[in-house]
Order: sequence, then structure tokens, then C-alpha cells
Amino acid sequence: MLAQLSHTRLLRYAGLFTWGMVGLPLLYSWLAPHLANATAEDLALRPMPWQGWVAYLAFGMSYAWITRGLGGRARNGADYLLLVVLTLAALGVSYFTKTGLGSVLLMVAACVLPWLLPLLPGVAWLLIGQLAVAPVFIRWLDFPPLEALMQSMLYAGFSGFVFVVSLVALQQTQAREEQRRLNAELRATRALLADSARVNERTRISRELHDLLGHHLTALSLNLEVAGHLSEGRVREHVLQAHALARLLLTDVREAVSQLREGGVIDLAAVLRPLAENVPKLAIEMDIDDPLTVDDPERAHVLLRCTQEAITNAVRHAHASHLWLRARREGDRVVLQVRDDGRGSDAIIPGNGLRGLEERLRQYGGTLEVDSRRGQGFQLTMGLPVAANAGIRLHGESDA
Repeated sequence: MLAQLSHTRLLRYAGLFTWGMVGLPLLYSWLAPHLANATAEDLALRPMPWQGWVAYLAFGMSYAWITRGLGGRARNGADYLLLVVLTLAALGVSYFTKTGLGSVLLMVAACVLPWLLPLLPGVAWLLIGQLAVAPVFIRWLDFPPLEALMQSMLYAGFSGFVFVVSLVALQQTQAREEQRRLNAELRATRALLADSARVNERTRISRELHDLLGHHLTALSLNLEVAGHLSEGRVREHVLQAHALARLLLTDVREAVSQLREGGVIDLAAVLRPLAENVPKLAIEMDIDDPLTVDDPERAHVLLRCTQEAITNAVRHAHASHLWLRARREGDRVVLQVRDDGRGSDAIIPGNGLRGLEERLRQYGGTLEVDSRRGQGFQLTMGLPVAANAGIRLHGESDA
């Protein structure tokens, strides 16, 4: 059963179990005087006042809430507020019980620090929290200041171990998310390569038909036409029949070439939809015109890479939880609009990602528009000309 749980859930349940175990001596100190007819002075741990119970329960509820979907959702301001409540509640348990039980709860709180804070601020938060318990050791447990400091550092060492274990779990989660994102991009690229190979093969066959059969049939038709003028009688009749068959065959070849060229298109929806599968921390909604086709594999590749970059930016930089993608045909252009609900920015400073998008699009005559406001997300509008290639004209075919 444990093997079926993710490491983030194991961390959550282990923390809740430790929180419950800390509550056992607190509960015993409250029940013992009533069960054994003992006074509070006879107990090693005196009953905790109601304020301590409030702090203890606040710690458990805050920890349960802050660790829900750990690693599977974007962080928000409420998480940081709960981290403050978590730390203060642990300190409250120590001060109201006049023991080091709060240090044990701070060890539990240490497992969420890597998920909310960078490395150095997380370590500083851990140390400050443990040092804040030192006055309890000095005032109520009669520890000399140096021993109280050493006791706090001992708990800090245990908390550091928990911190590192949680940090490893975070790195594993990030590696798994990156792998899932890359797998989605790989599936999309594979679909594009399959369509590109099909388009290229149909184009090659149509060119072979055009260059070989079309040329020779045109030459044969011209020669039969000349022979028809030079022959007489039944010979001329057979020559005219052969000329008619040659012209009919030439028409059939033209139609076959046209069908091959028209069928050699890439379904853009089939290429882009795999990008929306299993993207961590991001719900993607796609609205793609049906059908939406591109006959140039290189331009389809540009649209794929631009969409990948937009999704990657939403995950890594915008801290968005939802992304909306709309793709439509406007005349001879495909317009991609990607919008997220991330934090946005009033001042847009193009980085390597945006510059790369603009360069890719500009190389094929495309455009890029960026719109963002602080707190209102980020929107990219990309336009790329994808006019269908002109059909192949066989030798001898008129413009009419």
C-alpha cells in the first residue's frame, strides 16, 4: 500500500502522524489528574492551557491544508501566511507547555520549507524557528544559556535532516514534471514528423509523376498529333485514337498529381493537442478550428515550437494555473493566441524565449504581439502566413 503512495503524500502523512504523536503526552497530562487522582504538580508534564490547545490544533490544520496537493499546484499568498501560522503555532505549543515539544513540531514544519522558500531563506527560517525555543529551555527547564543553545542546535540538526529529505523529494518531483513536459513535447514532435514524412513522400511522388510521366506523355501526345496530320486512311484513324488515349492519360496524371498535392497537408490540431497532456500545475484548454491544416512542414514546425515555448513560459515564469490556446485561420495566415492567468507584468522585458519566438516567426514573415498587465496574466498573439502551395502544372497544361 505504501508503495502506491507518492513521496509527497508520504511526507504529508508522516508529518500528520508526528503531529498526532506529539498530542499524546499533551492529552495524557490533561487526563491523568482525573484518572489517577494525581495533582498537576505530580506530573512531569503539566496540563496545557486552552491557548496551547488552540496553537496545537492550528498547527495540525495549517499543516494539513498547506500540504494538500503538495507539488501539484501553484503556490499562492495563502501558503506563505499558513507557513507563518505553522511556525508561530509550534512556538506557542512550546511556550504554553514550557517544554521542547514545539521543537518537534518545527521539525515537521521543516518539510514544507523547500516547497515554499528558496534554499537559503528556507535554512534561515529553520534556524530562527529553533533558536526561538531556546528561552523555554532557559526559563522553565533551567538550562544554562550555552546548553539551551546546544539543545536548540540539536533540534535544528534534526530539522535540517527533514529539510534535506523534503528537498530531495522536491527535486524528484521537479524532475518528473520536466520529464512529463518533455514527453508531451516529444509526442507532439513525433506527430509532426509523421505528418511531415507523409507530406514529403506525397510531394516526392507527385514530382516524379510530373517530371517523368507528364513530360513523356506530353511529348507522346505532340508526336501523335503530328502523325495524325501526316497519315491517311485507317492508319490516321488509329493514330487519332492513340492521341486521344494519350491526352486522357495525361489528364488522369494531372488529376493524380493534384490530389497528391492537396492531400499532403498537416493537421495542426493533431500536432498541438499532445502538448496539453499531463502538463504539471497547468490546466490547458485548446480551441482549434476544425479543420486547421498547414501544407508546409517547416511552418508547422515553427507553430509547434512557438506553442511549446509559450506553455513553458507559463509554467516556469508566469506561475499560472490555467492556460487558454486558440488557433484559427484568417485568410492565408494561422493565428495562435495563448493566454494565461499568471502574475503578469506591467514592464515587459523580452528574454531569450520571447526573442526566440519573434525570430522564428519573422524568418517566415510572421508577427508576434505581447500583452500583459500585473495580476492579469500574459497573452501572446502569433500570426504566420501559411498559404497553400500552388499546384504543379504539367507540361502542356494551359492557364485556363
